[in-house]
Amino acid sequence: MALTLIDISYLLVTRGTAQYGGEAVSQLEHALQCAHLAELAGETPEVVTAALLHDIGHLLAPDGGAAGRVSRDGLHQYVALPFLRALLPTAVLEPVRLHVDAKRYLCAGERGYQDALSPASQHSLELQGGAYSAEEAAQFVAQPFAHESIRLRRYDDAAKVAGRSTPPFVHFMRTLATVTARHALARQMPAASPA
Repeated sequence: MALTLIDISYLLVTRGTAQYGGEAVSQLEHALQCAHLAELAGETPEVVTAALLHDIGHLLAPDGGAAGRVSRDGLHQYVALPFLRALLPTAVLEPVRLHVDAKRYLCAGERGYQDALSPASQHSLELQGGAYSAEEAAQFVAQPFAHESIRLRRYDDAAKVAGRSTPPFVHFMRTLATVTARHALARQMPAASPA
């Protein structure tokens, strides 16, 4: 079943009020902070939308992502994709799918990155397979949307500040609505015929 804009809004404003794992913010606060950081950095509306929705897979879990420290990886980066595929373009879906891999990539290639992760992120990193090998890192970065997902990862890491001010939820829902409308229009347009 595909999610609608109303479904996404409902998930974020109801289930999103739960604490975000072991972090000092709720799921919704984290999503808003992440999207705001992407917007401040001048990202496209698609990357801003990916930043808003990158963890929505947690909210689709039976516990709404409120379980805190867990003993297995819930693969949240994949959970939401089937529900979002009809609504959003690849430019949103791929950074969402790759944001965990981007953490593993940065741990492999950037000195001090892993040590700077929050304790909750370090714990989830272990469950997600740890830092990439050099070969895995090279394969990751060669994929389409890898660089967008790396930037998304950095916003994700910085979006855990209690009390940080962001634009209201409706501001980012407007961005999401614009992205979905453009995607719907693009899907309706007939493919250009070869010359």
